[in-house]
Formats: sequence, structure tokens, C-alpha cells
Amino acid sequence: MERSEPVAIRPGAVANRITAIDVTRGLVMVIMALDHVRDLLHTAALTQSPTDLATTTPAIFLTRWITHLCAPTFVFLSGMSAYLSLQKQRTAGPPAWSARRFLLQRGLVLILLELTIINFAFWFDLQFRTIMLQVIYAIGGGFVLLAFLSRWPARWLGIIGLVIIFGYDLLLLIPPFSDQTARLIWSLFFRTELFNISPQFILLVGYPLIPWLGILLVGYACGPLMVRPAGFRKQTMLRIGLGAVAFFVVLRLINVYGDAAPWAVQKDGLFTVLSFLNVSKYPPSLQYTLLLVGLGLLILAVAEGADNGLTRVLTVYGKVPMFYYILHWYLVHLSMIAMSLLQGYSFADIPAGPLNFGRPDGAGVSLPVVYLVWITLVAALYPLCRWYGRYKAAHPENGWLRYI
Repeated sequence: MERSEPVAIRPGAVANRITAIDVTRGLVMVIMALDHVRDLLHTAALTQSPTDLATTTPAIFLTRWITHLCAPTFVFLSGMSAYLSLQKQRTAGPPAWSARRFLLQRGLVLILLELTIINFAFWFDLQFRTIMLQVIYAIGGGFVLLAFLSRWPARWLGIIGLVIIFGYDLLLLIPPFSDQTARLIWSLFFRTELFNISPQFILLVGYPLIPWLGILLVGYACGPLMVRPAGFRKQTMLRIGLGAVAFFVVLRLINVYGDAAPWAVQKDGLFTVLSFLNVSKYPPSLQYTLLLVGLGLLILAVAEGADNGLTRVLTVYGKVPMFYYILHWYLVHLSMIAMSLLQGYSFADIPAGPLNFGRPDGAGVSLPVVYLVWITLVAALYPLCRWYGRYKAAHPENGWLRYI
């Protein structure tokens, strides 16, 4: 995901670095770690859905809800960065097929990482009795398809992306297939589903490819905007972001199409607002995408031209997204084990098996402690990300560094 800022700020110019992309990506990655710390360490995480309004609290709901921002923004920026990377490589001299081949290779590497290093970080299971296909699978698969689709103009791909985003909810009306193989193939592309392949192996398709491809393609189509003058792109992103959020509000008020979970009046005004915000991520609905991508664009616009201590810190994380993503999962999982041991459990008490993070029954910490662990882990990752970012910039001859 090479990024750049325009050498000459004119339409068609090729970017060298867009700092706002790094800042926005860094922000969502920092927020993302909060959700994963909550998933593995919070006392109620294994027994209570944070978005079930019948059992959740506002604090737990909002802790989960704010992290909804991460995946769609990450995927959108991946599409935008893919456009900038392709333009940069094409301008540098290699033929177009060479630039597309790199995108194909990068996509395959991301899928391989998802199936190996990342899934091991999820479960710490050398037998790999659970495979969970998440956001890296969706981005990797999207890159593979984009390697072929990028022959077409960006605006065409943007139209395809919008058709997917606006029409995808209709596919949810298709009943599940009775044939296991057909269900699996359909799920990989279209539907979130869990498969008990055998008593000792589970496949969880959390991020089916096609709905996330729609977001990636729209991000790709917005790539040309990022080589326009900074003021122009800031105002354009503000308009698009506000328009997407406004359209979400209209659709949500109508409450007919665009999300499988319509909102309803709850026991009080606060919970009614939470119901209104409680959009569907698995898979991403139209309303979810409008709201979260819209908010992501507003953050990108605010980050445009911002230069302060916070943005400089976020840029450190945003320059090395895959390095951060892999490391943070290992640190979160190790923190869960450390928590269990500190609470008096032994290694013998750590459960194993399919779909099991390895947290003993009864282990866990309160929500304030979750926030403390989250801040500590993010701070611990800062010097590592800064070192790796500098190392990567100083060694462009190491081609493998482009993949992580």
C-alpha cells in the first residue's frame, strides 16, 4: 500500500506521500486495538454481545460501536492507496502489467498472512483448528481482483463499487444453500457464516469478499482526488462525507431498506439513539457503509494539512499498517494469557480447541482496565513502529518490505 503526495498539484499528477492517509489510517488502527483488547480481556466479552440492547450498557455499546469505524475506513484507504501505488509505478517506468502484477502478488501475500501468521495470533493453536477470515482476507482478495479490474478507468470501478454497496442488501434475501460446498463458496464471496467442517476444524468467514470489495473499489475511484490541490480535495471529502452521513440518516429514518436490523424505540431516549446507530457490520449493510465511510472521509478531510503532535504520532502507526496489525494481535493475546496467570489460573486451565481464544472461564477485567491495557499496548507499539518505518524507508532495495 504505497502512498504519496503530489509533486505538482494538478489533475493527473502522481503523489509521493499523502500524510492525511497515514494520519487517518493510524487513527483507525489505534482504535481497532481497543476492540481486540475488549474481545479478549473484558469480563463479559465471551458471554454478552456488546451491541445487544437488551443486555449491554451504553459504555460497552459505544466501546464496540466506535471501532466499527476501523474496517471500512481501512478498506477504503487500501483502495485509495492501491490507486496511488499503481500510478506511481506506472510513472516510474515499468509497464502497466508489471504494476498490476505487484498488486496481485500483494493480495496473495495478504491472504497467505491471514491464513498463517495472523490466524495463529488469533488462536495460538499450532493445529490451526480454527480459521477466521477477516479484514486482511477481504483486502487481499480485493487486491487480487483489482489487479485485473484496474485495466478499466477508476470512475468505472467506482460505479461498480457503488452498485455493490447499494445493491448488496438484496442478496441477503437469497435463502442459504442446502449443499455444504455451495454454501461455502457463496459465503466466501457474499455472506458471513460459520462452518463446522469437522469436530476439530471450524471455518469462520467473517468478511465475505464482495461487499468489502465495493468499499475498496469506491476508495480506488477516489484515488485521483488525492492528487488534486490540498484545498480542493479537503472540501470535496467534506462534501462527500457529509452527504454520505446525511443519506444514512434519511435511510435510517425511513427504516425500510439498507440494514437487516431496523431501529426501534427503546426503554429510554439514550437506548433509542443507540438502536438508531446499531447498524450491521457482518456483512456490511448499506447504512453501515454510508455512516462509517462517511465518517472516515470527514476524518480524512480534517487530517488534511493538520500538523501537530497527535498527527505526527498517528503517522508513525499509519505508515506501517501491516506491521502494526500483526504485532498488536500477538500483544493482545499475550496480554490475555498474562491476565489469566495474574488472576491465579495456570497454563493447565487455559482451554484449547476450535473457536477458542484460550481464556479460562471466569477470567477477565473490567472496562476501565480494558482501556488501560489498550493505551499501554498502543504506547508499547509506538517505538517498534517508528523503528520499522525508518528501517523500511532506509532500505528500499529490500523488496519484501513492500509487503509488510
